[in-house]
Amino acid sequence: MTGSYKTLSLVKDGNIGRLELIRPERLNAVAMTGAHELYDVVQKIAADPDLRLVTFTGAGRAFSTGIDLKDLAAGQIEPLYFDLWDRALRIVETMDKLAVCLIHGYAVGGGLQLALACDIRACTPTAKLGLPAIKEGLIPGLGTWRLARYVGLGRAKSLIIRGNMIDGAEAERIGMVDHLVTEDTARAEFEALVAEYAASNSEGCRQSKAMLLDCFDMGFDAFFEKYLDRQQRAMDAPDFAEAMTAYKENRQPKWQ
Repeated sequence: MTGSYKTLSLVKDGNIGRLELIRPERLNAVAMTGAHELYDVVQKIAADPDLRLVTFTGAGRAFSTGIDLKDLAAGQIEPLYFDLWDRALRIVETMDKLAVCLIHGYAVGGGLQLALACDIRACTPTAKLGLPAIKEGLIPGLGTWRLARYVGLGRAKSLIIRGNMIDGAEAERIGMVDHLVTEDTARAEFEALVAEYAASNSEGCRQSKAMLLDCFDMGFDAFFEKYLDRQQRAMDAPDFAEAMTAYKENRQPKWQ
């Protein structure tokens, strides 16, 4: 399941999809082709019933530096770019697969926006993260919608309006990323985290992701009704029966 993409690759590894940005000569900056390809590939990922978790990584020295500024300055980025990009990120955010990313080098602009759309972020301490679109006279996409949900409104305003960078250690301290991994063993540590999240990735996990999407946006009564519905879906799923059987047999469950 690799497709014919030029700027990214997708490999299916059992029930895990491994998506990597593969434009290392440009620090995985995303131009028009990349926006089209990301939008296409995440639709395929979301529609694949076999996938339960997807990893997002970047080849070379960076996760991604976001929009390709060279193409932007040359007038080669069309307005459609912004629509494709944020529609792709919304699919990542709402699909019933867990999205787990590894940040190293740089996660800047759209690169950080992609990471924020993932469910779980691992990061090296020296990675540089930021939303500098203000410095290009632009809005940093729906980073304006996501960032405050992780770091609070005040910090989000400061980071976005100044367009400044922070390192991975500071990002972890303020809640922008979830796990720090060491520079030299980042990939191995990331794979251990992926295995940990995969081990808990039941139907209840996916229903919980769907609940958390609305935790800041719905009133209590509507959220409670949604919870009752999704809890029933979780209990009706084979994963719940397997979890109860595993509990009785004193073993780890094997999710379908």
